[in-house]
Amino acid sequence: MKTEHPVTQLCAAFDVTRSGYHAWQKAPPSARARADAALLEQVRQLHTHHRGRYGAPRLQRALRQRGPRHGTKRIARLLRQAGLRGRTPRRFVPRTTDSRHDHPIAPNHLAQRPAPTGPHQVWVSDLTDVRTGEGWLYLAVILDLWSRRVIGWSASATLATTTVLAALRMALTHRQPPRGVRHHSDRGVQYASAEHRAVLAAAGLEPSMSRAANPYDNAAMESFMATYKRECVGLAEEAGGYATRAQTQLDFFNYAETYYNRERRHSALGYKSPVDFERQLN
Repeated sequence: MKTEHPVTQLCAAFDVTRSGYHAWQKAPPSARARADAALLEQVRQLHTHHRGRYGAPRLQRALRQRGPRHGTKRIARLLRQAGLRGRTPRRFVPRTTDSRHDHPIAPNHLAQRPAPTGPHQVWVSDLTDVRTGEGWLYLAVILDLWSRRVIGWSASATLATTTVLAALRMALTHRQPPRGVRHHSDRGVQYASAEHRAVLAAAGLEPSMSRAANPYDNAAMESFMATYKRECVGLAEEAGGYATRAQTQLDFFNYAETYYNRERRHSALGYKSPVDFERQLN
C-alpha cells in the first residue's frame, strides 16, 4: 500500500502515529512468527522430499517423528502461504477389464467375510495401463489387503494372461503364503482363464471376483491404482511423459518397491507405511 499512498495518509486512515508505525517496522519478528518460519522450512523440506505428493495430514504425521506436534490446520495454513499443495486426486477409470468371455466366474468371497486381521489372508489384484512413447504398457499388481503392501507386479506390452501370471508368481515366490489365501480380482479374462485358475489351485489360493461392473468390490486395489496414477504417472506426465516402456517400468519399480511400500504413509494404516505396518507383528 505504501507504493500507492503516502505513509502520512495511511497512518491517519488507520489511526496510528508515524513513530508507532516506524517502531512496528523495526520490531523483531514475534516468537510465533519465528516458530512459523522454522516450521515452514521443515514443511518445505518434506514437501520436496516427497515430490509434492504429501498434503497437510501426511506432512503432520511425518513432522511428528521429528519433534513437537503441530496441528494439521497450522501446517495447511503455512502451505497456503508458501503456495504449496499436495497432489490432488483425479478420477481414475480402469480400461483394461474384458469380462466378455465364457470362463467360470468365482463368487465374491471378499464381500462375505470380515476384513483381514493379518497378512496372507486376502490378496487383491488388478491391471492398469500407462501411455508411453512406444505405445501402452500394461501393469499387473497384487496387494496384501491387510497391509496394502505391493507383493507382486509385472509389466508387459500386452494384456495376455502371462502378465497377471508373472505378478502372481512373484507374490508366491516372495511371500510363500499358507494355503487358503483368498485372491480377489475383477472378472477380466486374464483372471478367469484356465491358466490363472490352475496356478491359484496349485498354490492353494481361493479365487474371488467382484460383481459385474462394480469396481467398489475391489476398492483397495482401485485406490492403489488411482494413487499410483496420481503420484507417479502424473509427475512423469508433467515432465513430458514416458518415452519408453522400460522407463515406465523402472519408474513403477522405484515408486512401488522403494517409496510406496517403505516410506509412503497410508491413512488406512494409521499413517504408517506398509512395511512399517507389517513390522508390528515382529
